[in-house]
Amino acid sequence: MQLPKPLLIAGIIIALIFVSIVGVFVLQPPSDLIANASMSTDVITPNADGDNDIAVLSYEISRNAEVTITFENQDTGEIFYFRSGNERSEGDYSVQFSGVVDGYVNEGETFDGVVDRRLMPNGIYTWTLTAVGEDGESQTETGTLGIEDADSQLPLIPAFELSSELFTPNQDGVRDRIRVNVYLTKPADLQVYLENQDGVRIYLAERLLGREEGDEGNHEFDFDGGVDDGYEPPADGTYDLIAVAQDAEGQRVIRQRSVTIENGGLPQMEIAAQASGGTVCFDVIKWGEAYYNDLTTVGEKIPMPEGSCSTLETLTMEQGDVLTFWLTMKNYGRTPVRTHGPFPGTIYEFDQQTNSLGYLERDGAWRIGISCQTSTSDFQWRWAIADPAELDVVEDPELDDTFYYLAEEKQAVVWGGIRMTQIFDARNPQNCWAGLIHEGVNVDTFQTNVGVRQIEILPVEDFVDVDPETSVWIATPFGG
Repeated sequence: MQLPKPLLIAGIIIALIFVSIVGVFVLQPPSDLIANASMSTDVITPNADGDNDIAVLSYEISRNAEVTITFENQDTGEIFYFRSGNERSEGDYSVQFSGVVDGYVNEGETFDGVVDRRLMPNGIYTWTLTAVGEDGESQTETGTLGIEDADSQLPLIPAFELSSELFTPNQDGVRDRIRVNVYLTKPADLQVYLENQDGVRIYLAERLLGREEGDEGNHEFDFDGGVDDGYEPPADGTYDLIAVAQDAEGQRVIRQRSVTIENGGLPQMEIAAQASGGTVCFDVIKWGEAYYNDLTTVGEKIPMPEGSCSTLETLTMEQGDVLTFWLTMKNYGRTPVRTHGPFPGTIYEFDQQTNSLGYLERDGAWRIGISCQTSTSDFQWRWAIADPAELDVVEDPELDDTFYYLAEEKQAVVWGGIRMTQIFDARNPQNCWAGLIHEGVNVDTFQTNVGVRQIEILPVEDFVDVDPETSVWIATPFGG
């Protein structure tokens, strides 16, 4: 019986397809998953002397596959992993091998930190290259490699010391920096960095104290959060502080601690302009014995002045009266700023300085200073930037100290006075002005000569004559 023509044609097509497929497998059978796997040498001596430190494993993958490379010690049977399930696409590969594998710790060994990468011990090893294709197909190639004269001493970090686990980078003089001391047992590349939860790293700079980077011994790292250079510090939060030491052979040891950043920020303060009149308001009040202050005496404070600033070009006062001032401080930044006394309302004698009242300079504290052309030093009269009622009080039991802070985005009034007891003919009238001082840091160029006012001092009848040698009028001593 003769088949219908359509069925006959379909049968011929199917037969041709079958023959083609068979022909492909006969003429070009499926290639091996791994081809041409070989090691460039039989023995390496990984000691960083530049001679025979590295072997090169070359291989070809004919299809996409996951590759694992292991080394088995022929004496102990211990297996070390160099690659584990790494994805590889079709192509040729060459990988350098220096005897360093994933970190391991032998029985009985104890180390501070994590051994992340480590040399295999001297010995003869069977290397195994295994590839597993996307369809589950697997193929293995093996060979032999000897390791001799390996420098197996690890770059250990027995000391990893931190100045404080709490870091407040805001230039207030309290925990503004962290200092990290790291000890290396052998020369190694050493990196110390902070890492946040997103894996972003901030590297710390090493202080070079007579020792080269990477030398064996102590290494000190210092970090201010970038604030000293005018940058915003890292965001508040908890960070990993990590030290990584890697020697010339590629062995790597890691140590880790935690650091918490709080109240970080770039401090930003200014003497704010008044709504009308001068930025700094000067005036005069009569002296009273109750205002006197020294190391053992706390005098009465004058009340905060009221009213608008005088617009007179020259302010005239009698010798022995008190030159007063008031101004407005503004914290326009995003971090609190620290201050310390004496507090607003305090009166200085002309020849007193801030330490005369028991308030030494404190690094990181902000204060308002008043200077005149006859002052004995720059801003010898200083006050806190706000009244205690306007400040946040922080008790620090660890440092056994009390700190005062003006909160972010807050304003405060500062006022005080100086008893003007001396007249210098060459400087009468004289200029007086205010300045914003960040002690131990700087006096802002734009805040160092604010509210300049001309002050003239007139003598009174119960003062002695001018000293002919100094041309200075001398006031009757206090209590005389």
